[in-house]
Amino acid sequence: MSGMEEVRLNLGHIELAAHLWGPVDGQPVIALHGWLDNANSFARLAPQLKGLRIVALDLAGHGYSEHRPAGAGYALWDYAHDVLRVAEQLGWERFALLGHSLGAIISVVLAGALPERVTQLALIDGVIPPGAEPRDAAERMGMALQAQLDLDGKRKSVFPTLELAVQARMKGMVAVSRDAAELLAQRGLMPVPGGFSWRSDSRLTLPSPLRLSEEQALTFVRRITCPAQLIVAADGMLARHTALLDQLPLGFRREQLPGGHHLHLNDELGATLVADCFNRFFAIP
Repeated sequence: MSGMEEVRLNLGHIELAAHLWGPVDGQPVIALHGWLDNANSFARLAPQLKGLRIVALDLAGHGYSEHRPAGAGYALWDYAHDVLRVAEQLGWERFALLGHSLGAIISVVLAGALPERVTQLALIDGVIPPGAEPRDAAERMGMALQAQLDLDGKRKSVFPTLELAVQARMKGMVAVSRDAAELLAQRGLMPVPGGFSWRSDSRLTLPSPLRLSEEQALTFVRRITCPAQLIVAADGMLARHTALLDQLPLGFRREQLPGGHHLHLNDELGATLVADCFNRFFAIP
C-alpha cells in the first residue's frame, strides 16, 4: 500500500485513527467506511483516485480508533459530529465526503445538515438509514434498552486462529471475498488469550433506540446542495430498493456497477470500476 500514511487525530472527546492518501495539496476528502469495517475498506480504491487528499477514518469503535466512553452509544449524529471535528482538526472549512454503506449514510446526514461545508458526495451502495415506522418507536426503544442491559453478560467471540476469524468475516452478515476479509482483518483483529478477537466495540451491534422515518431521512437528501454521485452495486443492498432510488433528487448521479455490497474492496476489477466512475465525477469542475 504505497503512498499511505497512518495518523491519529485527537478530537478532544475521542481519538480516531486514519489513513492518509494522495498529494498534500489534493482536493480534501474524508472517507467513511461501513458498519464493522475499518479504513482498510478503501485500501484498493484510494490509490486509484487522482488528485485527492483522502483521510480514511477508522470510525469510533472500529479498527484502531478509540471506543466511545462507558454509557455512550453510536448514533448517526455522533459520527457526523466526529467528522466535523476531523475537518476542524485538519483546517478544512469545506471538504468532500466518500462513503460506503454506513459511511455513505453518515455522509448524507452531514451534507444535508450542513450543506455549506460539503463540496461533493461520492457514495457507494448507501444513502439513507433503513426507515422505521413512527408507530413502532416506543417498542423499538424498549428492545434497544433491554439489549443494552443484556450486553453486559455477553463475551466477545474468540477465534483460535487468524484463518478462522477471516473465514467468519467472509461469511458475515454481508459476505465479502477472502481478499476483502483479509484486508479488514489486518486492522480489525487483535490477539487475545486463546486466539483472536475483533477490535470493534460490542455496542456497535446494538439496535438503535431511535430511528428516523423514511420521510425524516429524505429531508437530509433534499437539503443537499453539492454534486452527488451514487454507485449502486448490482448485487448489493440498494439495487432492489427502486422506490427509494426513484425519490432521490435529479442532482444525484446514479451508476449501477457489477458486484456485491463491497464491490470497491472485493477485487481489483471492482475497485477499478468504482475508481473510474469517481475520477470522472471529481474531475468535473
